[in-house]
Amino acid sequence: MANLKEDLAALKIDHSERAGGRSMLPLVIVVIVAVVGIGGYYLKTRLQTVTVKVATAAAVTSGAPGAGAVLDASGYVIARRRATVSSKVTGKVTEIYVEEGQNVRQGQVLARLDDSQTRAALAYAEAQLSASRKSFAEDQARLREAELNLGRRQRLLKEGVVGSAEVDTVQSDVDSLKARIAYTQEQVLVAQAQVNLRKTDLNDMVVRAPFSGVAISKDAQPGEMISPVSAGGGFTRTGIGTIVDMSSLEIEVDVNESFINRVRP
Repeated sequence: MANLKEDLAALKIDHSERAGGRSMLPLVIVVIVAVVGIGGYYLKTRLQTVTVKVATAAAVTSGAPGAGAVLDASGYVIARRRATVSSKVTGKVTEIYVEEGQNVRQGQVLARLDDSQTRAALAYAEAQLSASRKSFAEDQARLREAELNLGRRQRLLKEGVVGSAEVDTVQSDVDSLKARIAYTQEQVLVAQAQVNLRKTDLNDMVVRAPFSGVAISKDAQPGEMISPVSAGGGFTRTGIGTIVDMSSLEIEVDVNESFINRVRP
């Protein structure tokens, strides 16, 4: 009987523990609600910060065959107007006024060659021209004097003071002076031509840009020899540099003839 009472006491529910457990339930519910609220706020914020951009594509229609086809080809950008600038004569470079990548205009001086011998030749030609002109002027003065003397002799001949032989001698002097004047006049023209030639040679010592463009290379330095032909030897340059006309650029590509219908201007 005593054992039965002890077993019944063990099976009796403790109301104090139920009260404690029942007091934890509201706290659990509050925590769950808070977690759900925080999660919902985070998810809403995340969705607002992500913006999706939608691009619409418009279809292009064309009546030409193969209008939607794309042709890929590789090639080069070249210039139709390109020149290696050199001098007209062989000489030593003394000054260069252009650098690689520099813009140049037509007629601009790019370089100068040693012109000491050319200047000396010009001075000699000018001296010859001056001497020829002086000789021509002297002969003209002698001719005027001889013609005056001939006139006087002819008057004296009419008066019978002098003989015809003396008049013929003076006439011969006049004719000789006229021939000499014609010769000295030709000498003046030759000397003038020589001066013009030496001036041209002196101008050829200056290298100028043939057209406006950009210098893409500088191939010579002061002190080097330059020649318009390559026969000057391995240490002789054939040009001062290369100039390209940037307005003449074009693209050069190789396209198979079967795809030529895809090429459009």
